[in-house]
Amino acid sequence: PRAREVLAALAPGLALDRAAFPAMTWRASEVAGIPAQLWRVSFSGELSYEINVPAECGLELWQRLAAAGADYGITPYGTEAMHVLRAEKGYPMIGQETDGSVTPQDLGHGHPLARTDDFIGRRSLLRSDLVRADRRQLVGLLPDRPETVLPQGAPLVAEPGRRPPAMIGHVTSSYFGARIGRGFALALVEGGRARHGEPVFAALDGRMVAARIAAPVFYDPEGRRRDG
Repeated sequence: PRAREVLAALAPGLALDRAAFPAMTWRASEVAGIPAQLWRVSFSGELSYEINVPAECGLELWQRLAAAGADYGITPYGTEAMHVLRAEKGYPMIGQETDGSVTPQDLGHGHPLARTDDFIGRRSLLRSDLVRADRRQLVGLLPDRPETVLPQGAPLVAEPGRRPPAMIGHVTSSYFGARIGRGFALALVEGGRARHGEPVFAALDGRMVAARIAAPVFYDPEGRRRDG
């Protein structure tokens, strides 16, 4: 979250304020004297930059960033932490929240798709089966007991006493979130966006665990942290 201050020390010629370098844009500049391309993207939900340099300069840049960030408490973090951060922010992991049947609309990301211009795949996305309101859609899950972490892949049912149970979706990602202070999950649920607030039940150790369907963004839904 202090990325702008760290980067300013190594790229003094680059305007880093929000207006000059907004989210989802890129700039070419030198960072620590190394030619670089910088992308204002975030997979953590915090203010962040992706810095691309020639491979042979990678170690030098890493060391310079670590030194510049020492006063700000900079630290490396691994892929498991990255997965928790992105899930708190509701960012889907391709191959985890998706398979070959999931569309951008199912993930709630249909808005960038052109409405009138043609593009490869447009015809398929408009087929009747892919625009059904009851398709499995990305949602968030909040277990009734905040300390509970649902198992990834767990089937979800709306009526736990029904025999045979009718599966309405499954858990795609599940973690304990340090920033939000509780267990949470992402899931694909039939007609999920219309079911926010409804109860759902997941199989856990031979028992049914209650959770509540929610929006999939648990952390900073307005994007203030990401945008800085």
